[in-house]
Amino acid sequence: MTNRNPSRGDIDPYARMRQVPAFALRSSDIQDGEPLPAEQFSAAAGGSNRSPQLSWEGFPEGTKSFAVTCFDPDAPTGSGFWHWAVANLPAGTRELPAGAGALAGTPGSELLPDGALTLPNERREPAFTGAAPPSGTGVHHYWFVVHALDVEHVDVDPDATPAVLAFTMRDAVLARAIIVATGEFGQVD
Repeated sequence: MTNRNPSRGDIDPYARMRQVPAFALRSSDIQDGEPLPAEQFSAAAGGSNRSPQLSWEGFPEGTKSFAVTCFDPDAPTGSGFWHWAVANLPAGTRELPAGAGALAGTPGSELLPDGALTLPNERREPAFTGAAPPSGTGVHHYWFVVHALDVEHVDVDPDATPAVLAFTMRDAVLARAIIVATGEFGQVD
């Protein structure tokens, strides 16, 4: 599927999903269409493996919870690569501080609100895993998305994949806020 915004890459993972309104997503760490900073790369790629700060506003009335995901559709897997998925963020949540995607029990893991559920990423860790595009795969696009939901709780197994979360919450999504940042092999020294 080709998307109409070249800064977001050739693959729009939301193009075939039910279309919903957009709301505002901002970050002091990442910018739409711009390269990821070193902090959002994995340690193996020279980064800090730190989830970015995210804040949002303008979501629809009737929003009862949020989910946050980060997906790379350009990963050479045939199915992309899920870097992060958090469900059941209470409706009063307006921001996640940098580092909120830390693995449970490590510094930063206490930054998520009570009741939030971090699902295992592609590395099977319930945490944010930073970018690490393989050599020769070109520019990757990292879709950071906040989903406004019309349910207070998404009933998903804590060991489920982010793809299962996306399927489970598909009919509950009222709106999405998106930042797409880029990264490529060797970007971080």
